[in-house]
Amino acid sequence: MNIEQDAGASRRAAIHAALGDPGRLAIVDRLLLDDASPSELQVLLSMPSNLLAHHVRVLEAADVVRRSRSEGDRRRTYLSLNAEALETLVPRAAGRAQRVVFVCTENSARSQLAVAVWNRHESLPAASAGIHPAAEVHPGAIAAARRHQLPVPARRPQHIDDVLASGDLLIAVCDNAHEELPRDMARIHWSIPDPSRSSTAEAFDRTVDVLTARIDRLVRSIQTP
Repeated sequence: MNIEQDAGASRRAAIHAALGDPGRLAIVDRLLLDDASPSELQVLLSMPSNLLAHHVRVLEAADVVRRSRSEGDRRRTYLSLNAEALETLVPRAAGRAQRVVFVCTENSARSQLAVAVWNRHESLPAASAGIHPAAEVHPGAIAAARRHQLPVPARRPQHIDDVLASGDLLIAVCDNAHEELPRDMARIHWSIPDPSRSSTAEAFDRTVDVLTARIDRLVRSIQTP
């Protein structure tokens, strides 16, 4: 085997090189289950902004970390882990939970589909809610659930205040929800685009695929009562 011509070996070497710093490992650890903006990472890691920017550039160059623009505050960007680049890493424990609650803006698509995907994977109870509930679940979400043979989502969106209880693991699957929730409210944040913006079947199917990949990683790290 010619190592210099082995693209796979070169790719792995680039990832190893990108991870060869305690600061960059700390960034990856924070992004294993939770997307975050650079400013949020700076606070969480107590890291100077110029050093954080350098580490993020290195991780982006190795495609370990990817950046997307917020659908809420368009001036803000979020960093997320490219899980395919780190398939051998085991996510850090998310902690102990009695129930999982997925929240998005209207509780009409992403959070409803997240519960449907979760119920196919895990016996731990799950619920969904919104910060500004819509009148009904988006028809595209219902159709996507049926295409993927998932339990059809509930038809009445609910407000988070009527759903969230002590012992719940809160997961914001929406940038708007994450940005509007109180800063001191513990949660996991997944920066997932809103499929209802285009309302195409492809957008809803892509949302199901993203949620499935995220939930597959999460279920291994939750300790049940």
